Amino acid sequence: MDRRTVTRQLADSPTLARPAAAPSSASPSDSPSGSPSLGTAGLVTVLLGAFLPMLDFFIVNVALPTIDHDLAAGPAVLELVAAGYGIAFAVLLVLGGRLGDTYGRRRLFVIGAVTFALTSLACGLAPGAWTLVAARAAQGASAALLLPQVLGTITAATEGARRGRALSIYGAAGGIAVVIGQVLGGMLVAADLFGTGWRSVFLMNVPFALIAVVLAVRYVPESRATTAAKVDVPGTVLLTATLLSLLVPLMEGRAAGWPVWSWVLLALFPVLAVAFALVERRAERDGGTPLVPPSLLRIPEMRRGLGIALPYFAGFGGFMFVIAVVLQQGLHLGVVAAGWALVPMAVGYFSASLASPRLLGRWGSRVLSAGAVVQGTGLAALAVTVLTDWEHLTPLAMAPGVALAGIGQGLIGTPLFRIVLSKVPAARAGVGSGVLATGQQSSLALGVATLGSLYLALSPSLGVDRALAICLGLQFTGSVTILYLTTRLPRSIG
Repeated sequence: MDRRTVTRQLADSPTLARPAAAPSSASPSDSPSGSPSLGTAGLVTVLLGAFLPMLDFFIVNVALPTIDHDLAAGPAVLELVAAGYGIAFAVLLVLGGRLGDTYGRRRLFVIGAVTFALTSLACGLAPGAWTLVAARAAQGASAALLLPQVLGTITAATEGARRGRALSIYGAAGGIAVVIGQVLGGMLVAADLFGTGWRSVFLMNVPFALIAVVLAVRYVPESRATTAAKVDVPGTVLLTATLLSLLVPLMEGRAAGWPVWSWVLLALFPVLAVAFALVERRAERDGGTPLVPPSLLRIPEMRRGLGIALPYFAGFGGFMFVIAVVLQQGLHLGVVAAGWALVPMAVGYFSASLASPRLLGRWGSRVLSAGAVVQGTGLAALAVTVLTDWEHLTPLAMAPGVALAGIGQGLIGTPLFRIVLSKVPAARAGVGSGVLATGQQSSLALGVATLGSLYLALSPSLGVDRALAICLGLQFTGSVTILYLTTRLPRSIG
């Protein structure tokens, strides 16, 4: 196989422990009236809705060899099984956020969760490889309906310190989902529950998505923008075309041998990006409702936070893909052992996530700077370990570097969502969340495509150890970039 695409904290505040307000039958508002209305049960519900799509981005990674064996898929089709989900997910996220603003975030959350359950079932029952490709693309589209409503609801139905804590928990859940996806995927495939094999990684979504539906109806408050906005058709088409022109060739070009169409699409990317920016600027100037309002990107916290998100998520996604390949193909570990080798990262990430809200309150944005330093130290330590003792390399020897990288990632990723959305008005919660989620998923896919392709291109000639070290070095430069960008953030984070 050529390539496989790789992407709780408990509330200790008394305010987060309030009982959830019962869903109101009154007209939804775009900001909380009186005290915040998203209680603990509602927060757990929306976090479950966020956890499943993010988990599914990565859990399929370890199942691809078995899918290839059972369905005779071949490398190019396996690329589409993985890439179809990520591409559909990324290109439709902003539209999903806008639909939630217009028609109600709880309503779109329920619709997204139901369709995610149905498309997961279709993936699990797919009789052939191309059926699975289509089902995975549909699953990604349903995830794009579901995920923006989580951040949108948190932003619209909480305020002040509660919003900050909720966003911190969301950031922690997202990072843990990435690591757990590798571990859980290997365990499910190896367990072969009821003879389902790889199908269990999709079928497990069904009951949890339906539970999220039931809980959402009871515990999640409805919210939407005061004035319904029309769907920005030109903006939606151009954003979709822009992302597709970048992601499709990067994720599929190498497996296809870099044909002419891949270079044509890459050449179109900057043209389409400029066209999208001009159309959105004109729409806002003329009083329309652009898909991505340029004024939203003029919010300093949003703009600078997205600047940090690009190297952070690209490095994170690329690292998870490359290390998974190294563990299984370089060190010849089984799927379960490869998953457990990443447990130190999960522990480090989760521990940092637990501490980061308090650290953020005391030290502000310097927490992200510290996270960049710790992550860079872990990557450097891992690179030195790989280069000096490759012949005797074990997961235990890798553990210190992997754990430090996880701690640093937790100190960056968990506060990042809080920073980006801290000044977004409640009326724009859905579109702001969609922009952030699109940046997250696109950067994850970009990291997998670039670092993954580089590793796979270099490893046959340079060897696994040197190819891995080069990729770790590039991610180290990303940590340095993050360190620089964090110095431009305000010290105090609201």
